[in-house]
Amino acid sequence: MVTKKKASKPGAKKVTPPATDSFFFTRINYLTLFIGLVVIIFGYITLRLGSITLAPFLLVLGYCVIIPIGILLRPKKKPKAQKQNLQKP
Repeated sequence: MVTKKKASKPGAKKVTPPATDSFFFTRINYLTLFIGLVVIIFGYITLRLGSITLAPFLLVLGYCVIIPIGILLRPKKKPKAQKQNLQKP
């Protein structure tokens, strides 16, 4: 079955997302994700050693707290006036 494209209105503007000139993850994001990975590995090691209280706590902390923080953490945006002052020699 062939579908037809709907023609856009002649005066309609296309919505484009704002251009970003930086990566989504910053150094802080990668550091937080690495700390979460270390906590998870340490949780599995303590689980292997027989801890039934510390291991689940570390695993939940790593998977449910630290890793999501590392993914969702956004860098603070500087005001445009400060950016312009930094760019001028």
